[in-house]
Amino acid sequence: MEIINNFFASFSSFLWGWPMIIMLLGTHLYLTVRLRFPQRKIFTAIKLSVKRDKSASGDVSQFGALATALAATIGTGNIVGVGTAIALGGPGAVLWCWLTGVFGIATKYGEGLLAIKYRVTGKGGKMQGGPMYALERGLGWKWMAVAFAVFTALASFGIGSTVQANAISALGSETYGISPLAIGIVTCVLAAAVIIGGVKSIAKVCEMLVPLMAFLYVIGCIVILCINAEYVWPAIKIIVESAFRPEAAGGGFVGSSVMMAARYGIARGLFSNESGLGSAPIVAAAAQTRNPVRQALVSSSGTFWDTVIICALTGIVIVSSIIAYPDITYTNGGTLTKMAFGKIPFIGAPLLSFGLFTFAFSTILGWSYYGERAIEYLGGKKLIMSYRVLFIFTVFIGSIVSLDIVWNIADCMNALMAIPNLLSLLFLSNVIVHETRKYLWRGHLDKEMD
Repeated sequence: MEIINNFFASFSSFLWGWPMIIMLLGTHLYLTVRLRFPQRKIFTAIKLSVKRDKSASGDVSQFGALATALAATIGTGNIVGVGTAIALGGPGAVLWCWLTGVFGIATKYGEGLLAIKYRVTGKGGKMQGGPMYALERGLGWKWMAVAFAVFTALASFGIGSTVQANAISALGSETYGISPLAIGIVTCVLAAAVIIGGVKSIAKVCEMLVPLMAFLYVIGCIVILCINAEYVWPAIKIIVESAFRPEAAGGGFVGSSVMMAARYGIARGLFSNESGLGSAPIVAAAAQTRNPVRQALVSSSGTFWDTVIICALTGIVIVSSIIAYPDITYTNGGTLTKMAFGKIPFIGAPLLSFGLFTFAFSTILGWSYYGERAIEYLGGKKLIMSYRVLFIFTVFIGSIVSLDIVWNIADCMNALMAIPNLLSLLFLSNVIVHETRKYLWRGHLDKEMD
């Protein structure tokens, strides 16, 4: 296992080197400029996300699709992932993570647009879409579409099930002394009850769970920042300065380099908001929407909530707590996060427990749908039930087995998914611009698509 772990750690380091950083941020920046800074339309996007477009074709509402995508993206990456970025890349990694979210709004917009533009109606009348359909129907790259679907299916067993289940199990056993076996059984039963019902069942649960968990977590973080009030501005200064001058962190912070801060910040930013990963457009394709741009805007709001708000708050909470309590030491992301939140009287530990459980469980639900659509693309509906059973089984395995290696594998799968998806965004950027001009720039957001 050590040899395998070392291999994936090295492979992850290779994949997340400068080429990937340049490709990812380059795509974010390129689409931001070509689309005339779609980030400025974020409030329009939020407004659209809560509107229902029942007359339009699709399987779930726009909010249902967004809630399912957010369920998958708001996971342990928002809590443990941010702590891991700080532990490995220093406090400057928080800024790189945040910037990945700000500019990633444009990329998430492009992904959502292509998902609607190239979606198809399956044999059962269900909408199917995502990067594999954009690659196949938009570019004629069938082989790359298949590769993306394979990487997505594999990633669903890592980032989507075992990593999340392991986080829930560790929380229950370490904090409350609950048996991992018991946690695994309960988590499996709860997940199965939702997953077996398909996208409508998943979307219905996510519509209720996501707003509640995000609201309570954000309020909790704000309360913690009020408790740490005198350390908040110093924390922000350290985050910004050490992103470009690691030595600016000083004190008890880990020594790092600009490359390390950027690498871990961007990697955890993608792990968190999935802009450029290509997962969210899979469920965006199921949305009831009049035209591709409306859903593109709705999809882009997910990155705003996930990274620009939640990850930023988590990062500032952790860094301000480290400043306030110098005895907090760097060991690993999970321990660092737990120590930082645990130092806050009354609210810190319960907030972390609530956030980790709800975020991780919702991610399991969202990623089960992503993997299911990838499997259906590869082998048809006949494989769906087998996939669901296997996915639920990996949730149980993740609950009872130590899976340090899975984080490295998850990083590798993320990168391998991102490459074909980013290529589709770049090579189909003219299509994205054309549709944006047609519906957004000319003020035809309410127009039905041709």
